[in-house]
Amino acid sequence: MASAVLPSGSQCAAAAAVAAAAAPPGLRLRLLLLLLSAATLIPTGDGQNLFTKDVTVVEGEVATISCQVNKSDDSVIQLLNPNRQTIYFKDFRPLKDSRFQLLNFSSSELKVSLTNVSISDEGRYFCQLYTDPPQESYTTITVLVPPRNLMIDIQKDTAVEGEEIEVNCTAMASKPATTIRWFKGNKELKGKSEVEEWSDMYTVTSQLMLTVHKEDDGVPVICQVEHPAVTGNLQTQRYLEVQYKPQVHIQMTYPLQGLTREGDALELTCEAIGKPQPVMVTWVRVDDEMPQHAVLSGPNLFINNLNKTDNGTYRCEASNTVGKAHSDYMLYVYDTTATTEPAVHDSRAGEEGAIGAVDHAVIGGVVAVVVFAMLCLLIILGRYFARHKGTYFTHEAKGADDAADADTAIINAEGGQNNSEEKKEYFI
Repeated sequence: MASAVLPSGSQCAAAAAVAAAAAPPGLRLRLLLLLLSAATLIPTGDGQNLFTKDVTVVEGEVATISCQVNKSDDSVIQLLNPNRQTIYFKDFRPLKDSRFQLLNFSSSELKVSLTNVSISDEGRYFCQLYTDPPQESYTTITVLVPPRNLMIDIQKDTAVEGEEIEVNCTAMASKPATTIRWFKGNKELKGKSEVEEWSDMYTVTSQLMLTVHKEDDGVPVICQVEHPAVTGNLQTQRYLEVQYKPQVHIQMTYPLQGLTREGDALELTCEAIGKPQPVMVTWVRVDDEMPQHAVLSGPNLFINNLNKTDNGTYRCEASNTVGKAHSDYMLYVYDTTATTEPAVHDSRAGEEGAIGAVDHAVIGGVVAVVVFAMLCLLIILGRYFARHKGTYFTHEAKGADDAADADTAIINAEGGQNNSEEKKEYFI
C-alpha cells in the first residue's frame, strides 16, 4: 500500500471525464452531473489521509478492496483497476464487470468485493480522493493458485528386496511454487526437487531414491504438498510391493513335552513365508541319508520308532523366484530311562545355515577339562610332598652313616642331636 498526491485538479477532471466516457449510456449523463456536483465539494484545505491494505486471496475466492479516509470532509472517493479504468466512482460502477460489487459507501470508506478471483485479476488497484491537491493510494492483490494436479509415479510396480527404486512426485501449475515432502509410513524421507516456471505459474517435481526391504512390503510412500493456498494436508500415495526370499522356521509338533526318547515318534513342521509364496518345501538329512522309516508329507516330517541311529541334523529347504533359504533341526534321541529336560535344538535359517551343538555336549567338555586339571594338580602336589619328606629322613640318618655297629650308630646319633649347629631339620 502506498499514497501519492496527484499533480493538479485538471488531471483529476480529465480522469473523471474518462470514467464518464467508459460508463454505459444510461449512466453517463448521471455520472457527469455527479462530477460537476463533486467539483463544488472539493475543499481547498489539506489534512486528508487516504489509506488501503494489500490483499492476498486464493484463486476462485472473494477479494475485498477498501479505500478508507481518515478525517473525512465528504470528498469524492474513486477506485481504479490496474489498467486505470474506473471501477467505482462514489457508489456508481462504470465498469461492466459484474464481479465487482459495492459493499459499503460513505464519506470515509469505499469498500468493494471482487468475486471468483482469477490470476488475471492480480495487480495494483488505486484509490483516489478528490481533494486539493488530490490524493492517491494503491493496494496490491496477490492471487494464490493451489496445485492443479498432484501425481506420484514409481519406477517399478514390483521391486525385489535390496533393490533401489526411483519415485517421482509432480505438483503442477501452482503459484507460488509448492514444497514437496516425502514419507514412508510415518518416517519422513528426503527428496530432490526441481522447479519449472511458465507464465507466472510453477511446476515442481521431486525425486526420491529408495532402497526397499521385505519390511517395506505394503507400506505407503506418501507425497505431501505444502502451499499457502492449501488448508490441511494435500497428498497422494502409492503402496510398495516388495518381493523377498523365504523365511523358514521349524516347529516341533510331537512329542509335546519336547523330549525325544527311543521308541517314540517325532513330527516336525516346516513353516516358510515369502513373496511370492514358496512353491516347494523339501526335507533332507545333512551328511546322511533320510531314515527308511521317515515319512515326508509336504512341509511335515514324521519319524516313527526313534532310535540312536536317527541322531543328526534335519534340514528344511524352501525357495521362490527371489531366492532360497533353509532352517536346521538337530535331533538327539535319549534312552528310555531319560527323565531330564532335553537340550534346546538349534534351528537357524539362512543361505548357508549352520549345524548347532546341543548344550549337554558343551557342559560335558567343560567338566572333562576341570577333572583333568584337578588330576594334574594332585599329581604335582604329591610329587612335591614326597620330595620334601625324603630330605627330612636323609638328614635324620646322617649321624649313623659312618658307624661300625648299631651301638656306635646310636651314640653318633645322640651326639648329633646335641650339636644343633650341625643338624638341620625340615618340616612341612
